[in-house]
Amino acid sequence: MTEEKQPPPNPEGDLASRFPTAYTILFLLIILVAALTWIIPAGQYERSMNEEVGREVAVPGTYQTVDPSPQGFVDIMLAPTAGFYDPDSYAANAIDVALFVLFLGGFLGVMNATGAIDTGIRSAMHHLEGREIWMIPILMTLFALGGTTYGMAEETLAFYAILIPVIISAGYDAVTGVAVILVGAGIGVLGSTINPFATVIASNAANIPFTDGIMLRFVLLVGGLIICAAYVMRYAKRVKADPSRSVVAKQRDAHRKLFLQGHDELDNFELSAIQKIALIIFALTFVVMIWGVSSQGWWMAQMGALFLGSAIVIGLISRLGEKKLTGSFVDGARDLLGVALVVGLARGIVVIMEQGMIADTILHSAENSLGGLPELAFINLMFWIEVGMSFFVPSSSGLAVLSMPILAPLADFANVGRDLVVTAYQSANGLVNLINPTFAVVVGGLAIGRVSYDRWLVFIWPLLLILTVFITVVISVGAFL
Repeated sequence: MTEEKQPPPNPEGDLASRFPTAYTILFLLIILVAALTWIIPAGQYERSMNEEVGREVAVPGTYQTVDPSPQGFVDIMLAPTAGFYDPDSYAANAIDVALFVLFLGGFLGVMNATGAIDTGIRSAMHHLEGREIWMIPILMTLFALGGTTYGMAEETLAFYAILIPVIISAGYDAVTGVAVILVGAGIGVLGSTINPFATVIASNAANIPFTDGIMLRFVLLVGGLIICAAYVMRYAKRVKADPSRSVVAKQRDAHRKLFLQGHDELDNFELSAIQKIALIIFALTFVVMIWGVSSQGWWMAQMGALFLGSAIVIGLISRLGEKKLTGSFVDGARDLLGVALVVGLARGIVVIMEQGMIADTILHSAENSLGGLPELAFINLMFWIEVGMSFFVPSSSGLAVLSMPILAPLADFANVGRDLVVTAYQSANGLVNLINPTFAVVVGGLAIGRVSYDRWLVFIWPLLLILTVFITVVISVGAFL
């Protein structure tokens, strides 16, 4: 009797038929923004080079309407492609991020072929038995440090495939693994202290030292991290006690099969000498990546080269052979191809907005709305304006360059420090980028973790409300200090 071949697991479970995929959501957003270019008047500020920021910034008081440039069918179809390489953008090009994701996938494919990760997971769970919950605050603190110091975002994509199997082996779910990384790094960016891509660029654009307001941002960082770690730990404990309470309970078996590859038992956890060496190289690769990004000015090209080189070294040491080494690399890259495509789609939304010349019009409306308001109303409205703009310009540096030269000077008329405007901007951007479907880090991380967008919203919306109240209280107190 021939065994019936089972269909491949659908990580989205029954929910896939009821909620669109990330690709559909992003394409619908491209269409929505294109429709807005037919409604919102086109306009532009004059721009001049700011040497401290290193980019052209808008000049306050120079806004004027221009001939409309509504985006049609052809523009919509070209937007995902233009999203990869459009040079005239507030945000960084997406092609380097997409290629980095493919090199990362290849690296993980080679590492998986050695068997070291599977055995290492079982070994880690054996030694952490009974204390697994403390992984969550420790790891979230490490990611938050990366976020607050150098704006760790795209770099986090390298950690999902590594940590989610460990989290699932500990008895939690894929959402817990995604939250540890995405919320951990995200709260660090929200509470940026010396982040050059948010705090420093925004402060320079606002013509103030980046150290102004650092204590208030430190309060946001520490308080936000405590709130987020407690929230994720509470959820994780609940899931471990009763797996049916997971927001992805219907996908539990599919996730375990996908991430643990059938290795559910913890009895075989002895690493061979070669596997130990492979894991050491594996860990050192990430140490070098963090060092390069934080102190050597590395970006996606250098990180991609690092992962490629490490994959080759690991493959040679593990004696995989030429065919298995290259095949594993290509298979690993194929696994993350969908994530790479999502990056271009997400950036396509920004391309449509910029080509339709509505970004400056939205900014000009914000400028008019803030005029003449008292301190408390001013800073809270500033926060919500930046929240709205963050959906369209998820890049922290892009939003800083776009909004700070126009909005920061308005603080002088409201008797509010410009540093508080910078704090409102970065906390708004950090908050939105925990769920922003136009942010490649969100849709990419969820895609790697096989967590659908609607399930992520179910998990995180109470945390967003708590953080919103916390931020509102902090910046409101800051307005009177």
